[in-house]
Amino acid sequence: MTLRQTALTLAVAGALLIQPNSKANAQTVGTLIVAHGGDSIWNALVKETASQLRLAGPVEVSFLMGPEASATRFQDAVARLVQKGSKEIVAVPLLVSSHSGHYEQVRYLAGHTDSLDHVMHEHLHHAGIERPKVDVPIHVTAALDDSHELARVLSERARAHEADPRGHALMLVGHGPNSAEDYAAWMKNLRVVADSVRKWSGYRDVRVELVREDAPAPVRTEAVQRLRELIALQAELTGKPVVVVPILISRGGISRSRLMADLAGLPIRYSGDPLLPHPAIAAWIARRSAVTQ
Repeated sequence: MTLRQTALTLAVAGALLIQPNSKANAQTVGTLIVAHGGDSIWNALVKETASQLRLAGPVEVSFLMGPEASATRFQDAVARLVQKGSKEIVAVPLLVSSHSGHYEQVRYLAGHTDSLDHVMHEHLHHAGIERPKVDVPIHVTAALDDSHELARVLSERARAHEADPRGHALMLVGHGPNSAEDYAAWMKNLRVVADSVRKWSGYRDVRVELVREDAPAPVRTEAVQRLRELIALQAELTGKPVVVVPILISRGGISRSRLMADLAGLPIRYSGDPLLPHPAIAAWIARRSAVTQ
């Protein structure tokens, strides 16, 4: 085991033992992991991550969309935490960015805002998800954003594809938001992450870009074209195929097929491995659940 791997292992172990609130007995604080949701494969990786947690209080998982959304509704997960003795709840959005419609859904469900985009509201209504009718405070933490755990996972994913990365280029590719303002906020955080990945992974050139998956077709087309041009420049710089690593929570249609189609014909080596499963993400959840906002 290298020194870097040993340090990460110790950091993960320490984070998993963090007590999740200084204001109350740790056993009375419930942790609710809220994820986007997808097919059974996508959801299984989230559940696997939740099973890695060793917190003093109870843990539940809720999906906002997909086949299991109606079976893991936010209000039901909160009720189960209360039944297990939780006097307050920390909702941890397992999302790449705090600047997204899904993050606002979590804030809305927790009672932190009364305004919600019509489309996001319809998504909740379709799955029967609504605000819980319980008298316990629900805190909402930040998403992954510019966390060092995110950078650690991406660095490991990148190093797994190139033993000697010093002469190679790396492209980190995320889902991204629709609006220009949210795009700027995503990129501000992810540039910090990319800087850390460059330092820890040793790649000669590290870039980050977003495909803006759910944006109107012309916006997404332009985003993909920019991504392709950046990768072409990286390949020209190094004279070698560019390693592409997705910034995606779990394994779904984007990582399995759509991103590959977007990058068809380019000189790349593609890693379809998402962020999950990885002990650093479990450590991040533990760290977030220890700090209420």
